[in-house]
Amino acid sequence: MADNTSERVVVRFAGDSGDGMQLTGERFASSTAIFGNDLATLPDFPAEIRAPQGTIPGVSSFQIHFAGHDILTPGDRPDVLVVMNPAALRANLKDLRSGGVIIANSDEFSKRNLQKAGYGANPLEDDSLDGYQIQPVAMTSLTEGAVAPAGVGKKDASRCKNMFALGLLSWMYHRPVEHTERFLRTKFAKAPTVAEANVLALHAGWNYGETIESSVARVEIPPAQLPPGKYRQITGNIALAYGIIAAGRCTRMPVVLGSYPITPASSILHELSKHKNFGVTTIQAEDEIAAVGAALGASYGGALGVTTTSGPGLALKAETIGLAVMTELPLIIVDVQRGGPSTGLPTKTEQADLLQAFCGRNGESPVAVLAPSSPADCFDTALEAARIALKYRTPVIILSDGMIANGSEPWRIPDAETLPEFSAGFATAPNAPDGSGEFWPYRRDPGSLARDWAIPGTPGLEHRIGGLEKADGKGGISYDPENHDTMVRLRQAKIDGIEVPDLEVDDPTGDADILVLGWGSTLGPIGAGCRRVRRRGLSVAQAHLRSLNPMPANLGDVLNSYGRVIVPEMNLGQLSMLLRARFLIDIVPFTKVSGMPFKAEEIEQMLLDHMTPEYHKAGVK
Repeated sequence: MADNTSERVVVRFAGDSGDGMQLTGERFASSTAIFGNDLATLPDFPAEIRAPQGTIPGVSSFQIHFAGHDILTPGDRPDVLVVMNPAALRANLKDLRSGGVIIANSDEFSKRNLQKAGYGANPLEDDSLDGYQIQPVAMTSLTEGAVAPAGVGKKDASRCKNMFALGLLSWMYHRPVEHTERFLRTKFAKAPTVAEANVLALHAGWNYGETIESSVARVEIPPAQLPPGKYRQITGNIALAYGIIAAGRCTRMPVVLGSYPITPASSILHELSKHKNFGVTTIQAEDEIAAVGAALGASYGGALGVTTTSGPGLALKAETIGLAVMTELPLIIVDVQRGGPSTGLPTKTEQADLLQAFCGRNGESPVAVLAPSSPADCFDTALEAARIALKYRTPVIILSDGMIANGSEPWRIPDAETLPEFSAGFATAPNAPDGSGEFWPYRRDPGSLARDWAIPGTPGLEHRIGGLEKADGKGGISYDPENHDTMVRLRQAKIDGIEVPDLEVDDPTGDADILVLGWGSTLGPIGAGCRRVRRRGLSVAQAHLRSLNPMPANLGDVLNSYGRVIVPEMNLGQLSMLLRARFLIDIVPFTKVSGMPFKAEEIEQMLLDHMTPEYHKAGVK
């Protein structure tokens, strides 16, 4: 093969859910990060736990976009598609760019597997793939031959074929394999023959690339020029876990996670359970209601209470979140959104829980709502959620989503000395303004409107709180209409008064007529789409919201300064509706609810469609 140099490439591994495509993609991403490329990944899991082997519903894939410059998305269309069976080819071929490379495990293109995937003939042998570069590789048989010295059985030998594929792709893109070899020997330390078989398969794939004669080119992607610092590859869920741990250390408070496993949030629970040495206690509860109850109880006792879930679990937690609003206790709720309603698309991504986060509780029960924009941003968002929850004595909902949770990118590890310090500010003495020596649990800070928070059992600060309406100041049960009106407005004013940064607008020319406003994981596709439009010589502005409730104080002025505001979101226009109601502006929604993230090309085409007639007269179509 001849060597080429390229600035960027998108690779997708696809196969049966038992073929190890997620592990293969993760290891390839890890070696890419070590090499120094910027990268973004998009794992795609089958929703069925035990889909029939070799069928399209059972296909699992992992896409990685890596480059010698900064990138914003996991890529629109793969340049290289590695498929382990016919079903993987059929499920993913529509996404492959014209002229792209198909590396196929030809051993699995048997008559039976072809029929399972709906093929009447072998596409590797007819002319149906003439628009692509095809490289058939007998991965199964080559792997079985390569691992024979390890002495494993045929079934275990066949399972190593994903490492053969990884070795071949590592050779194609000059990825190092030494750290993967160390990983395999550590992972299978208790099964050394299995470890040896996987290592042999990895090197066999590399050596196959060295010796095969093919028209498929070997490509070198130079390292990216990232800001100096120490980096690691990180997923959104792991970054959220680390951010929660850091929040506990910054506040010098114990962290208590009450959680019930649910896709795609479960790995936050898994990660936090490993860090008892940092003062983290994890409780795997019997259901979602018990989980949030444990977290709120921990907050009542003076800990940083956290609960993690997805959309269905957020619905079940609603009553207890309302209790946190009434008792005015800090509570962090992480909602990793997925396709719905009900069980919906548990392994796919969506942004359709926004209105539930705002309004999904009985009564007037305002909470703060934040949304990270990328896997790395999850760390900072968790710290910000803790700051707000503690300062303002309020629940804070973090709206992540499946794309952020499972996707990964390089994360520059912050210096621990630079992390913010903030305290819970527990009450330590009686606070009654009449000098009676009593403790009034609902006496408020005049600036933040946060109530005084005393740890139960503190001498002299005995008090009661609960779900019934409280008397302003003293905190006794009150059914007085005027008092209820006062307390409802105080709780709303407290959320409205949360300090959040002004919205920053990216408008390079300063004369754009269109503003694209996003939130959550749409940041990358919006940024990439705007880049493409600007390369055409057209002007477009971009802004992104992290704080959704409250919204930045300057948001209304920003929206009114543009002729057209377009809001792409993976729902049917929930943020658009909120903005229209609040600012009386004709927001233009651009929506998608397929369970898959936006592509940059979709944003680009949408923007071109919305450009003024003057631009079209200039030749832009």
